[in-house]
Amino acid sequence: MKVIITGAAGFIGSHLTAACLKRGDEVIGIDNLLTGKMENIESVLSEVPESASRLHFHKEDVRDLGRMRELFLGGELVFHEAALGSVPWSIKDPLLTHATNMTGFVNVLEASRANGIERVVYASSSAVFGDSTASPAFEGAEGEVLSPYAATKRAQEIYSQAWSRCYGMTIVGLRYFNVFGARQDPNGAYAAVIPKWLSRMKSGRACAIFGDGSSTRDYCHVSNVIRANFLAASHAYGEPASRAYNIGCGLSTSLIELHEMMRRRVEEKFGLCVASPEFMPPRAGDIAHSLASIDAARRELGFEPVCSVEEGLELYI
Repeated sequence: MKVIITGAAGFIGSHLTAACLKRGDEVIGIDNLLTGKMENIESVLSEVPESASRLHFHKEDVRDLGRMRELFLGGELVFHEAALGSVPWSIKDPLLTHATNMTGFVNVLEASRANGIERVVYASSSAVFGDSTASPAFEGAEGEVLSPYAATKRAQEIYSQAWSRCYGMTIVGLRYFNVFGARQDPNGAYAAVIPKWLSRMKSGRACAIFGDGSSTRDYCHVSNVIRANFLAASHAYGEPASRAYNIGCGLSTSLIELHEMMRRRVEEKFGLCVASPEFMPPRAGDIAHSLASIDAARRELGFEPVCSVEEGLELYI
């Protein structure tokens, strides 16, 4: 197929790009390189060097509707991964978050509609559950959102419903729960916990734990996410539809447990003595517990995690 991937130079987007090239697709990769990196594209091409002629990368911004209409021409499927994906960043800069995650998202839907692309699979987030006390969180149990980032992801799901109903498109959101894996950036104030901790452990610095370490997350290796994207893209829904599915492992891991899992592997792998963690005050917008019910994705898409948290950490480290 001819596949459009936004955020193609990012963490998850680059894995999708590699997976699409490996299955023989032609890929139009789009990224403004604000958080994406050309090194990720180079890494993809080193994985599948024979596919270089089928990857067409464009340094463009999803906020530019005119360019999106041009680049989407002839596309058959869209994977939309471009976003500002950080809760703290969204609290610091809500306007940029809105412009990227909302205006950019609507531009992707409109460029798809204008070019006759009938299916879009996009990255939603577990952040849509907000202050919901449902555990595990299931589709329909959303609470009050706690950050501008979460608000944009909830709004994307609402726009998807409208676009599907008005224009006969199938638009599927995947609510990622704490994805991790290779090519995830360990640097910067808004880096995810696993790559940041690995970097600190290897350099002999203590890891920061916000809160008392009892908060939990559903950590999901990126290989599971790629599988979910392909299932969502190929599933026969029967008619144009708007759907949102939780994508995680369905297992809960506390920060203390995660630190111990990583400490043990880093010490074994690198022969280091990892420092004890430093405890910091909780961050604004963070939730205490996050655990996915993946029953709907199992039932409707046939999704099943193929890589556990421990297996994923082994691969990553």
